[in-house]
Amino acid sequence: MPRCVLVGPPGSGKTSTGEALAGLLGVAFVDTDRVVEQAAGRTIADVFVEDGEPAFRALERDAVAGALEEADAVVALGGGAPVDPATEPRLAGHTVVFLDVGIADAAKRIGFDRSRPLLAVNPRASWVRLMNERRPVYERVATHVVDTAGRAAEDVAAEIATLLDGGA
Repeated sequence: MPRCVLVGPPGSGKTSTGEALAGLLGVAFVDTDRVVEQAAGRTIADVFVEDGEPAFRALERDAVAGALEEADAVVALGGGAPVDPATEPRLAGHTVVFLDVGIADAAKRIGFDRSRPLLAVNPRASWVRLMNERRPVYERVATHVVDTAGRAAEDVAAEIATLLDGGA
């Protein structure tokens, strides 16, 4: 079972925080977006364009199921993964950290480029809509909520490591 599963919207710092946290804990890091890209042999954006969102979500569902079997790892889920009806129940029993962030910080981190298909049209409005839809799920599955706004990944990782240790 993974030491920790990170969830949150695009730009919350799941990958950078996950890499830093895995380094602090001395465990592997698994990013399900990377797993999907490796399985598909293409970028997520290409999967969306060529095969559609349902095909991407099926690949993502498989990647998440596999990642949740990883022993001693930090796992970062794609932003929409927890919303999948098959994935949400799989998160029960795991230590899940919701990396919360506002749009200002998210925009600085990801720049709303075309590599994020769900944000390609009117990125700011799309991000706000996605966050409003997904926040209740992120909060429901979370064991802990950590605000990443204005913080370096290393600082967020240190806070999570303390939480995992049973600290404040």
